[in-house]
Amino acid sequence: MLAVSDLHVGYQENRAIVEELKPATPGDWLLVAGDVGERLADIEWALRLLAARFERVIWVPGNHELWTPPADPQELRGVARYDHLVRLCRSLGIGNPEDAYPVWEGAGGPVRIVPLFLLYDYTFLPPGHHTKESALEYAHGTGVVCTDEYLLHPDPYPSREAWCRDRVELTEARLAELDDVPLVFVNHYPLVREPTDILWYPEFAQWCGTTATRQWHRRHRTAAMIYGHLHIPRVTWYDGVRFEEVSLGYPREWKRRSGTRRLLREVLPQ
Repeated sequence: MLAVSDLHVGYQENRAIVEELKPATPGDWLLVAGDVGERLADIEWALRLLAARFERVIWVPGNHELWTPPADPQELRGVARYDHLVRLCRSLGIGNPEDAYPVWEGAGGPVRIVPLFLLYDYTFLPPGHHTKESALEYAHGTGVVCTDEYLLHPDPYPSREAWCRDRVELTEARLAELDDVPLVFVNHYPLVREPTDILWYPEFAQWCGTTATRQWHRRHRTAAMIYGHLHIPRVTWYDGVRFEEVSLGYPREWKRRSGTRRLLREVLPQ
């Protein structure tokens, strides 16, 4: 079982990398933890290519897939855009947060793959700030403001945090019905705040998850937590659970990384 995120295929250099992605063995599954691209045509191109090559692909949305960029001919917003992406995945045979959680029976299994769509709710506040309003004011003052504030619309919800609350409640109800097969959580954002502690700009953390998921990896029997978004690929451990960021990131980021780290990260076996 392999994983990757933040392919950002709108960049030609990244698109060329995706064109070369292939399974190591015919039965490989691929977990895609969001931010494939922004334009719907680019997202479809990448997902269609990956679905044709891997035994099974499971996708979760990042924030970029949910943007409504001015250059995209389809001006879908909010829930309507997410629903469109779910329909696309189903047409390609790709797993997604709305379908049954599949069980991996291969090496390292069995484990149940739990693709998540949760968003964020501004509860990862920067040091010294105790409200969303204060944190956003600080971010605007420093100039470090996520593009979501302009392009990620929550329609028909009144706010992104309201959408997040609804997604968390819906997901908690589904998790409560599962058996004791170990879980591999796949989410665009980490389930805990700690991975954001090394951000150069701590004010960006407020767009990186929700404290509502803080105990999920402890409450449920968890084999691994796979995420992206931060563009800091690494492995960390919290409460004995492996948290792994699997992002590619922007060309300006991955070009300056040293070494020859394999892009597709091996989730199982470990």
